[in-house]
Amino acid sequence: MSRTLAEWLTYQERVNVHSIELGLDRVREVWQRMGAPAPAKQVITVGGTNGKGSTVALLEAMLTAAGLRVGAFTSPHLLEYNERVRIDGANANDAALVASFERIEAARSAGPGDAVPLTYFEFGALAAIDLFARAGVDVALLEVGLGGRLDAVNIIDADVAIIVTVDLDHVDWLGPDRDSIGREKAGIARAGRPVIVGELDPPAGLLEALAACGARIERAGIDFGVERHEDGWRWRHRDGSAMELPDPALAAPVQYANAAAAIAALHALDLGTLAPSAFFAAVSAGLHEVRVSARLQSIGGEPPVIVDVGHNPQAARALAEWLDAQPPARVHAVYGALADKDVAGVIGALGTRIDHWHLAGLDRATPRGMAVAALAAILQRTLPQATYDEHVDVAAALAAARAAAQPGERILAFGSFFVASAVLAERLG
Repeated sequence: MSRTLAEWLTYQERVNVHSIELGLDRVREVWQRMGAPAPAKQVITVGGTNGKGSTVALLEAMLTAAGLRVGAFTSPHLLEYNERVRIDGANANDAALVASFERIEAARSAGPGDAVPLTYFEFGALAAIDLFARAGVDVALLEVGLGGRLDAVNIIDADVAIIVTVDLDHVDWLGPDRDSIGREKAGIARAGRPVIVGELDPPAGLLEALAACGARIERAGIDFGVERHEDGWRWRHRDGSAMELPDPALAAPVQYANAAAAIAALHALDLGTLAPSAFFAAVSAGLHEVRVSARLQSIGGEPPVIVDVGHNPQAARALAEWLDAQPPARVHAVYGALADKDVAGVIGALGTRIDHWHLAGLDRATPRGMAVAALAAILQRTLPQATYDEHVDVAAALAAARAAAQPGERILAFGSFFVASAVLAERLG
């Protein structure tokens, strides 16, 4: 009897004793048994600590506006697993995912001996590659799940790689500092092919690893850059190319840097006969049309609720920059965190910009979730003067924030995909 999608996902969570198991040998073996399908004519792989999802969304919108068929693989999802695999802007349906999982299962079990073990993420990455190949998309966008060098999507040689940002996160897996993390992320680049470095101050370890592998490095602030002005912004490249562009539809000042990196990647990619005027039109349309959930997304209400997936200090600094650019208003935070995150760093980055913290336990949502008492203890140590209340889950914290906030104030819900998904699910009823 065929499994449903929900049954397949439960099976994938249990079939491997490791929820995370970095390495390419196992996933490459299964991919090769499936015939080593090429996901698309051209591939862009997007890595980085923060900004990956927004950059993929920007690329997807721009390429679609150029008339190309696009496949996008992202993770994690917010409301349903199908969000992870998009073709022509639509989430993959259950039947397509189930059929792909059946092909993957047959391939991993086809060789001599025991079946090749795969993680939940590796099943998803192979399904995306398989479905993109079968759909015949023009460009595949592959978002790195963790690190880069040993992430499952790295079995595919990218025509262009983007490393959006490098900061401290997943240190148990990637290393204790930006240099070591940067070296891991550099692994998605390929010799002789462009790699776009999206931040102005990348760690030396990243640049050294990229140079050692022979990639064609293009750096923000050196090879391309952004000039903002009252009527929009200007993207420029060292080859003399330049475009006057509308502001990105995505909120937050950091989206200019993400957009600049996306444009640099498309500039480096051979898009065939796309004329300069058509390229400009596609970029402009993509900036206007781009949408991505839970990146400073307003879900309305009074006071309004803003939801963001920011979960590490670098993302918190971006939130702080956005708050500083807004009209003054009292801010209520709905905040929950995973136990392996730098909670003190997140709290410290936002500091007194948060007027009251509504803390949410995530230990009921996931084994990795931090209990609210532990979260409160870190808040007390980091910001001794902070005012807060404690709640068992996100729903209770959000209800308390709505009850406490007055007209003209602001509710910011952030800290994890689990926080964002709970807030968005509550809105849908």
